[in-house]
Amino acid sequence: MLELILVGVGTGNPEHLTLQAVRELNAADLILIPRKGEDKTDLADLRRTICAQVLTNPAVRIVEFDMPRRDASAPDYRRGVDSWHDAIAEAWSDAIGRNLPTGGKAALLVWGDPALYDSSLRIAARLTPKPIVRSIPGIMSPNMLAAAHGVAMNEIGAPFLVTTGRQLRDHGWPQGANTVVVMLDGECSFRHLAPEGIVIYWGAYVGMPEQILLSGPLLQTGPRIAAARAAARAEHGWIMDIYLLRRAANKDDGEAVIP
Repeated sequence: MLELILVGVGTGNPEHLTLQAVRELNAADLILIPRKGEDKTDLADLRRTICAQVLTNPAVRIVEFDMPRRDASAPDYRRGVDSWHDAIAEAWSDAIGRNLPTGGKAALLVWGDPALYDSSLRIAARLTPKPIVRSIPGIMSPNMLAAAHGVAMNEIGAPFLVTTGRQLRDHGWPQGANTVVVMLDGECSFRHLAPEGIVIYWGAYVGMPEQILLSGPLLQTGPRIAAARAAARAEHGWIMDIYLLRRAANKDDGEAVIP
């Protein structure tokens, strides 16, 4: 019998792993670490660091494998993602089959939480033969962002919405919420919004030693964020960032201000 444990590890700080996550990693027979190319070696290094700090069971084996790359030029976004997920599932199956041919527990370290804007659960469902899949929750990046800036994600009695940069770019401000948390934004999609009356709280590498935080009125802070993001990505070869946008409830309320 094969079990696949998807362990949420937050934003990469070993101190943010839950006790359950640490216990599951130490109970695994195998931990898989994906390699994503020379320009993203820091991501594999972070996973190695987490394992080095939390593993106390010497019997746990750590195996690295090469992750397929997504074809960003595919004209059909959804079809391109589906093909990419198929390739990842094949890479997982190959690594697990070679290292656990008679079954056991394999674990994967998943950034944030496997349930929020992560495809690990969907990819796991494509594996053949199908393993027992368990998801171990981790600290989600919106929580980390709000904590880093010392703000609440929601206003009193009000909803907030979590979306992606692609949705913000293509459809504008979502209906029904004055607070929007934006993830998976590779191009600073807040630049497509009319900035008046909006405050932004932005963070990159949140919870890590490289953490960068910027906040303020979008009109003045947006260009600073775009410049800081480009510089950080050039320095590290990768970037994980997230931001919260908040606007005044009505246009007559004036500009939103940082508490």
